[in-house]
Amino acid sequence: MFVALLLLLALSNAVNIDADVGQCGSNPILDPRPHSVSILEFGAVGDGKTLNTLAFQNAIFYLKSFADKGGAQLYVPPGNWLTDSFNLTSHLTLFLEKGAAIIGSQDPSHWNVVEPLPSYGRGLEVPGGRYQSLINGYMLNDVVITGNNGTIDGTGSVWWELFSSHSLNYSRPHLVEIVASEFVVVSNITFLNAPAYSIHPVYCSHVHIQNVSISAPPESPYTVGIVPDSSDSVCIEDCVVTMGYDAIALKSGWDEYGIAYGRPTENVHIRNVHLKAYSGSTLAFGSDMSGGISNVLVEHAHIFDSNSGVEFRTIKGRGGYMKDIIISDIQMENVHTAIAATGHCGSHPDGKFDPNALPLLDHITLKDVTGTNITIAGSFVGIEESPFTNICLSNITFSTNSVSTITWKCSNVSGFSDSVFPKPCPDLENPSYSFSSCFSYLLSITERNTAVL
Repeated sequence: MFVALLLLLALSNAVNIDADVGQCGSNPILDPRPHSVSILEFGAVGDGKTLNTLAFQNAIFYLKSFADKGGAQLYVPPGNWLTDSFNLTSHLTLFLEKGAAIIGSQDPSHWNVVEPLPSYGRGLEVPGGRYQSLINGYMLNDVVITGNNGTIDGTGSVWWELFSSHSLNYSRPHLVEIVASEFVVVSNITFLNAPAYSIHPVYCSHVHIQNVSISAPPESPYTVGIVPDSSDSVCIEDCVVTMGYDAIALKSGWDEYGIAYGRPTENVHIRNVHLKAYSGSTLAFGSDMSGGISNVLVEHAHIFDSNSGVEFRTIKGRGGYMKDIIISDIQMENVHTAIAATGHCGSHPDGKFDPNALPLLDHITLKDVTGTNITIAGSFVGIEESPFTNICLSNITFSTNSVSTITWKCSNVSGFSDSVFPKPCPDLENPSYSFSSCFSYLLSITERNTAVL
């Protein structure tokens, strides 16, 4: 089945995801694109020096005319295709052949500046606008970014230096940002050196990210791999992600702006992933989660050589919630903190946030987790006015290293644990909880995830 999917994607097909079954439970239904053009037909030069922005823009403008005729494919042959930002269109497949690399310009003056996302109210790093991402989509339907393992390279070093030296005029761009769109597939592509995020679906529905490789070097500041943001019905599978900060981060808006926008990230399925995060977390929830994060299933993950394995982040003033989350069948190697949840992480966009907007963290289950060379097994530091509740831990075994002095840290948290080693905090052995209630809850969430994704 997997080979068949690769062959279909190689033909650059349209995507029509059946929303009634899980995206990770059934592959997208793909229809062939009846039209195809090469970027060469629009005067592009793949020498790594010629700027091809106009060629990409003209090609996509031309292909837009085929939207009501079954859609079209833009073929990018082998070569190094230097470009600034460009926008995709609906019913389009962007196909990168093996040996093809779309390379982002390193001159910030070439990049357009766009308005901040409404659920954030300002740029994440600098107040005001933000640089437009390299590849963009807005209010699209049926868009595919795929290839024969072609590459999208953000050449992020210039952006990392601007960030580190506090010289940014606007917040950094991402590699791919798809906004307010549905039926999106990203597959069979290598992403390198993102200025900030690599793949950022925001306000989207029915997103399938499969068989992608994403990396940025350890010193790249706050680079993140895949960021589902106020999006629903998301599948991430068969991916390898190695980043400077977070590998996969689920978000849903920032303080009063995210609360007002009110769109959660929900119905997310992540499976069969290999994750590495140098300074952040391989699997992060928040801290920008004011719209809420719920109904998430993570399974079959390999986490290695990282600062943190699984981390939930929030702070007073965020509002929102993180709940109904199941993480199972996880293998960790060489991770400093295996599991963490903190209510004291993150900053605020401005002084208009409500300090009484307390976030909720409730009904989080971690089961069937193993780890070797772990320094801290778990750190749960909740909020006094809004403790973390219903944390269920089952069948978890960590082998700690010689550096480890305190294996668990807990405050303002309550839950249940069964077959957990090293022995967790008393806060997580609450007799009012039971394994049966955790198990029945897990079954209900798994069934709901399968039905709704």
